[in-house]
Amino acid sequence: MTSFFTDAHALEQWPTAERVRALKRILPHAKVQAVLRRTGHASRRYLRLPAWFMVWFVIALGLFCRDCYRQVFKWLQPFHRKGTPGRSTFCEARQRLGVAPLHLLAREVIELQATPDTPDAFYHGMRLMALDSFVLDVADSPTNARVFGRPGSGRSPAAFPQVRVLALCEVGTHVLWRTLTKPGRRSEVVMAAYLLRFLRDDMLLLWDRGFLSCDLVQQVHTRHAHLLARIKSNLVFRPLRRLCDGSYLAKLYPSPRHRDRDQGGVVVRIIEYTLNDPGRAGSGPKHRLLTTLLDAGRHPAKQLIMQYHERWEEELAIDELKTHQRERPVLRSETPGGVVQEIAGLVLAHYVVRVLMSEAARTNGLSPRRLSFTGTLKILRCRLPECPKSRKGLKHWYEDLLVEIAEEVLPLRRNRINPRVIKRKMSNWPKKRPQHRRYPQPTKKFRQSIVMLS
Repeated sequence: MTSFFTDAHALEQWPTAERVRALKRILPHAKVQAVLRRTGHASRRYLRLPAWFMVWFVIALGLFCRDCYRQVFKWLQPFHRKGTPGRSTFCEARQRLGVAPLHLLAREVIELQATPDTPDAFYHGMRLMALDSFVLDVADSPTNARVFGRPGSGRSPAAFPQVRVLALCEVGTHVLWRTLTKPGRRSEVVMAAYLLRFLRDDMLLLWDRGFLSCDLVQQVHTRHAHLLARIKSNLVFRPLRRLCDGSYLAKLYPSPRHRDRDQGGVVVRIIEYTLNDPGRAGSGPKHRLLTTLLDAGRHPAKQLIMQYHERWEEELAIDELKTHQRERPVLRSETPGGVVQEIAGLVLAHYVVRVLMSEAARTNGLSPRRLSFTGTLKILRCRLPECPKSRKGLKHWYEDLLVEIAEEVLPLRRNRINPRVIKRKMSNWPKKRPQHRRYPQPTKKFRQSIVMLS
């Protein structure tokens, strides 16, 4: 009998789905439950924080990054007297949830948002995609340092362990469609082979010069997709045929030995150009592009040069997540599993914001890139606690949310005027070194440690 009343009291304190229902069009509740069944969480018994709520809680951590656990809980739940769990309860619930549900949910729900009518999203019927990676500082705990590694230099190891995230991004909407998380020391070229498996035959992939390898180019070709990539100026290419627009066909080989023997080469097209505007960054040096689009008549070189600069849209998408959404210099999780889980929550939260922007832009005939990500994020943070209970009220709330987001129109972008230089010099403070980690703690109160000098 006592157990019955204990369980009943616990059920009364269960979180409600009132506010998270607001985003069910983006992250359907049925898919959340399906993921929990696949991972075995649906059959487990929880007294305080059920698994379905913790999935939303981790995503909310990616929306309200600067807030503590208890405050994030209050954003998601109406006030109940003594109904807010303590920090340790949330930590245990996150550990119990694990990584798999968030990883599978991201794979199931994150979809490409651009349609053929979306401005700046396609080139000759091919969906523009970009590939790039970024690193995040994680909490300075022994387990994080052991698993993710700590980059170093000649002066000393870095202040924090780092994790690397490689993302395959939809250029027209900034949706981080597929991601891969690895230790910071892992090469992005090695990681790229995994994400290239998701390419489709209607995609044009853009990547920076650090990714080029014959194996990756062949993998893109195997997926029947196309590639437009920047390459280093010191790579050797022997022209096979000059084309009418000044570009030329050549072969990309796995190694110099293969090039000397003409073995295993892939026919590609090389575009070499420079800029003659002294006030523009990058003017003067020679630039080179490699592409698998070999028809110079259908794909003129100047047009491809313009299209390659669309790759910078992923840099902006990464800036949205790292700077404007995260709003904290270091991830809060102190265990490797928590770090991967937190990153999945960040990516899902970014997807929520980007879907809202895409829907609002589509309604008003705008490009999703013309709307403010920061403005949309702040609107969502403000309006989510206002979500009503009724289905009719929820519909009006969602419509008003899209109307408000559609008003966050950015002005047209100006020409880039700043050179690519480091803006912040090194600190004058002593560098943190290994002997400063796990530093001995004080054994006396401050007053007791005072010694007067005569």
